[in-house]
Amino acid sequence: MLQRDFTEEQNMFRDAYRKFLASEIVPHMEGWREAGIVDREAFRKAGDQGFLMIWPDEKYGGLGDPDFRFEQIIIEETAYARASDWYNSLHSRLVGPYLTRFGSEEQCQRFLPGCISGETILAIAMTEPDAGSDLAGMRATAVEQEDHWVLNGSKTYISNGINADLVVVAAKTDPDNNPHHMSLFLVEGGMEGFERGRNLDKMGLKAQDTAELFFNDVKVPKENVLGEPGKGFIYLMQGLAEERLIGAAGYIATAQLSWDLTAEYVKERKAFGKPLAAFQNTQFKLAEMRTELDVAQCFVDQCVRSFNAGQLTAEDAAKAKLVTSELSVAAADLGVQLHGGAGYMDEYPISRQYTDARINTIYAGSSEVMKIIISRDCLSDDYVPFNTRNF
Repeated sequence: MLQRDFTEEQNMFRDAYRKFLASEIVPHMEGWREAGIVDREAFRKAGDQGFLMIWPDEKYGGLGDPDFRFEQIIIEETAYARASDWYNSLHSRLVGPYLTRFGSEEQCQRFLPGCISGETILAIAMTEPDAGSDLAGMRATAVEQEDHWVLNGSKTYISNGINADLVVVAAKTDPDNNPHHMSLFLVEGGMEGFERGRNLDKMGLKAQDTAELFFNDVKVPKENVLGEPGKGFIYLMQGLAEERLIGAAGYIATAQLSWDLTAEYVKERKAFGKPLAAFQNTQFKLAEMRTELDVAQCFVDQCVRSFNAGQLTAEDAAKAKLVTSELSVAAADLGVQLHGGAGYMDEYPISRQYTDARINTIYAGSSEVMKIIISRDCLSDDYVPFNTRNF
């Protein structure tokens, strides 16, 4: 059996979080899926029990432990509980670090306590109708005035778009001269000119509110500029490796669940007088997938260790994102096939696994973009052949 290097404290944390999910989150998921949005109370309850943004310093209300394995546990258990469309790690580990990494002490003091308690829900707005992975195609702009910036533009497919109280918004601040001259702005709910569109219908992840956001002459105070003006593109690039590691940890956990659901089903379902698990095709397919999952899990765990050591590269993060996102779709697809007609029925969890997983190869950078990143590295003149590396 695959051995993993979680500490005793982290295993206790896993047990506690699993119980929290079972009592406070899972019973409400179906209702939230029907409503198309998670109740804000879920964030507050997670904050109350210390399961939301646990890494910031204690002076802000966090636990002060930056070890990514705690977040990995949260991601894995949330996925395994079939609650991924709560998407709590977007708030906790994807957007939250922008404040501590690039924000001022004043901004951290002003916003972090509410984020940690669950009173303030976070989102990040980069994607536009004509600009996804290609940030240079962004059209949102911000013009500097005496004591504020005037923000105009629109964003789409923004997760937490309806619930969010604080949105990190990327906009061009010198569009005529430099397409990469961007700045990040902390836009607060209620700012005049900031409007939300409809909650978008999606193939899967039904409880995750996803919306269009509109900015019409929004006056953003200069104290709400995140980091230095003009460095937004650099900041976004710095955050992508962690974003893709977050994704990889969730995708592999989702794939693990799809495999387990399928293995359980084929042991019970009979055809031609014997369980499906007795057929060689079933055995071979599941054996192949089991092997791929275990190998990918080892790589993800190694990426977590590298991240904790400050050594995770953009290329390795892209590899983790590529292989796990593709596996999450493949494992769900195999599960639907081996479930037969039952796999197409929404009452069976594998059906949801399939529709929820399909977005994984697209967001946080599509598989095609991941391949570009990887190929640029491995085909460069600086690439080190395997047998000449210093291990």
